Amino acid sequence: MKILIADDDPQLLRALRITLTAKGYEILTASDGAEAVSVAAEHRPALVLLDLGMPRLDGVEAIHAIRGWSEAPILVVSGRAGAADKVDALDAGADDYVTKPFSIEELLARIRALTRRLPVQEAEPAVRLGDITVDLAARRVVDTSGDEPRTIRLTPTEWQVIELLIRNAGRLVTRQTILTSIWGTEHARDTGYLRLYLSQLRKKLEPDPSSPRYLLTEPGMGYRLELG
Repeated sequence: MKILIADDDPQLLRALRITLTAKGYEILTASDGAEAVSVAAEHRPALVLLDLGMPRLDGVEAIHAIRGWSEAPILVVSGRAGAADKVDALDAGADDYVTKPFSIEELLARIRALTRRLPVQEAEPAVRLGDITVDLAARRVVDTSGDEPRTIRLTPTEWQVIELLIRNAGRLVTRQTILTSIWGTEHARDTGYLRLYLSQLRKKLEPDPSSPRYLLTEPGMGYRLELG
């Protein structure tokens, strides 16, 4: 099981990585909030463990960003003991809160409690867009409109965009959520990135890219993948 640990204290990161690896977990790390969002988007951890007082993007902002597309449990591990900080984190989407300093036994118990609630892992989705099938598990796109199936190549970034939309099929995914998840907070307003990649994806996946049926723009808000 993958666990992402995000904290700007390198000694704590190292200690937790060693301890949790010894318990059989696969550990990913991030040293600031923006990196945490990026690593979570790329590696899809089963559990996120993060601090609140991180640079570039604080913990509450990171929780909001991750919650835009992921339902993985989030355990806050923070030196902030105030009730207001706990309320802010839980309202943002955190599932539990541990105050530093903590015992490793307590942390492991909280992790076990959260992971027991995880649903049975479902197979990676494969969706059909007309004659085109996008298979996330196989990381493959196939066009069956011709006499012979044809593989369509997507770039790594195109895969990230379409995967985010597929996992939220039928729902609006805001521009900020996509930009922050893929490129980090420093590009949260660079909507030109999205227009470029959505245009490329439409050329590859839509029957008529100029009049899209599946990759829809919600003006002023973001994008939505329509499977109906």
